Amino acid sequence: MSSNVTTLRGAANEQHGSASEAQSAFVANIFSALERTEYRRCESGEDLEDIYRLRYKAYRRTDMVGDISEGQIHDALDEQENCHRFGVYIDGVLVSTLRLHLVTAEHSRSPSTIVYPDILMPRLEAGETFIDPSRFAADPDWTKTFPQIPYITLRLAGMACMHFATPYCLSTIRPDHGGFYRRIYHSEQIGELRDYPGLNYQVVLYQADVNAIRTRSFARFPFFRSTSMEQRLMFGETRIGEPKPLTILPTARYAA
Repeated sequence: MSSNVTTLRGAANEQHGSASEAQSAFVANIFSALERTEYRRCESGEDLEDIYRLRYKAYRRTDMVGDISEGQIHDALDEQENCHRFGVYIDGVLVSTLRLHLVTAEHSRSPSTIVYPDILMPRLEAGETFIDPSRFAADPDWTKTFPQIPYITLRLAGMACMHFATPYCLSTIRPDHGGFYRRIYHSEQIGELRDYPGLNYQVVLYQADVNAIRTRSFARFPFFRSTSMEQRLMFGETRIGEPKPLTILPTARYAA
C-alpha cells in the first residue's frame, strides 16, 4: 500500500514538473517574442490602411467575409470617439492588429453593445463600464512562425482594462474560440449565439472579470503585465508639447 502511494506521488510529481517546465518554456517564448515587438497607435493615413488591409487578408483567408473590391475592412465603429486601433509589429513588420472600445453610458456604441443591447445597455445605464476588443486579425503567414502573436496582441486588452479601471472585458467571438478565453482570462459566456453584421458566422458574448485577470492571469502569464507609462502611451491623451508616440515598446519584464 505505502509503496503504491509512493509510486503515485512520484508520478504526480513528475507530471507536475513536466507541466511546470512546459509553462516556463511557454512564458519564456512569449517574452522572447516581446523583445522583438513594437506597438503602434494607428490614427490616420497609411497606418490605418495597413491594418484595414491586414484585417481583410486574415478574414478572407478563413472565409470570414466575402470578396471586397477595395481589399480593406473597416466600419463606422472605427470612427467612434471611444475607439482605439493598434498595429503590432515584429522586427518592424506589421503582424497583427486589434481594435478596442472603452464602453460607457456616454459612449455606448461598440461591437458587443450592437449585438447584445438587451444584456449590456441596462448595465451601462447602471454605471458599469467595459473594454470591448474586436477586429483581432493576424497575418496568416506570420502566425506559422510566431504562434505567440495572439497573446502579444490581446495583451492590449488587459492594458486597457488597467488604464481605464474598467471592471469587465467583453469578447464577442466565435463559439469555438470560447475555450481560449476561458483558459486564459477565466471568461464566462453571458450571451447566446447571434448574428454579427458583415461576418459569415455567428458569435457569442463572453465576459472577463478584470480582478480575475489581475490576480490569476497575471500570475500565470506575467507577459500580460505592463507599467503605467506603457499604458499611458497606449491610451492616454498626448500632453501639450509632447510628440505623439510613433511606436511603444512592451514593458512586461519591468512591471512589478
